Amino acid sequence: MKAAVRERYGPPDVVEVREVDRPDPSGDQVLVRVRAASVNRADLDGLGPRPGFTRLFLGLRAPRNHRIGIDVAGVVEAVGPAATRFQPGDEVFADLFAFGQGAFAEYVCASEKAFERIPPGMTFEDAATLPHSAVLALQGLRLRGGRTIKPGDKVLIDGASGNVGPFAVQIAKSMGAEVTGVASTEKLDFVRSLGTDAVIDYTNVDYTSTGNRYDWIVDTDSHHSILRVRRALRRQGVYVTLGGTSLPILLALLVGPLISLASDRWTGLLLWWKPFNRADVARLEQLIAAGTVKPVIDRRYPLHDVVEALRYVDDGHARGKVIITF
Repeated sequence: MKAAVRERYGPPDVVEVREVDRPDPSGDQVLVRVRAASVNRADLDGLGPRPGFTRLFLGLRAPRNHRIGIDVAGVVEAVGPAATRFQPGDEVFADLFAFGQGAFAEYVCASEKAFERIPPGMTFEDAATLPHSAVLALQGLRLRGGRTIKPGDKVLIDGASGNVGPFAVQIAKSMGAEVTGVASTEKLDFVRSLGTDAVIDYTNVDYTSTGNRYDWIVDTDSHHSILRVRRALRRQGVYVTLGGTSLPILLALLVGPLISLASDRWTGLLLWWKPFNRADVARLEQLIAAGTVKPVIDRRYPLHDVVEALRYVDDGHARGKVIITF
């Protein structure tokens, strides 16, 4: 089978599509023939890697895992002897972040625990957009203890045009929030089309310096310091970052929660992330079935053009999701 692999860290160009052995499912594993996969910022962060300190976990000199891709949708081809949830022909999707990755391939093999059935009527491409980005968006609008936004809250989504942002905008609007989206100049019309109440062009305006205050800020790729962000929060406000460069992430991880203990505002990293949480997946399926949330697909690339797909997202061009087709 064909699969995208990488032997070293670096930009998208380190990725190659090769012929590799097709895996055989054992134990509770299922073999899935991939019909669609989607590109996430997490895929690019793993290539870098970014933040740099993640080499401690991924491999110091070179990545221990050569497979790439976490969001996948496809059809069960075969099942292991201990698998009980699925049978050949079932249509499934998954976030493979915790299951070895490998979505950018003609077949994937992982524990049946990784997968859920695709709802009737949902396409493989739409299903492939959801597992990582949409779940992150939903969980970024909720604190560990369950607190979430309320109707009328002022919510800002920094990075409203990328992988996670369009989902976060639509989910926040479905909850009755007044939503401001932050994006670059050429993407403002796209962000408006998602239903935002206001937009900010980050190339001209720093939202932390405008004097506007928000009840909730979701930062999809942090570049601001915690101290600057706190100036943009109302009393009892919340700032949640999902990723970013090393220094902002370390500050969000270590400093943000400490400052929050002595403050009426909470700031920090999304440490309560639960990949492909079944309750959240079910909630997203309800929102999509109701037409409240719609996956936005920008471009489609065949597997042999996976490097171009990764580069397109890495360069910041994507408006919504980029799909790998099979």
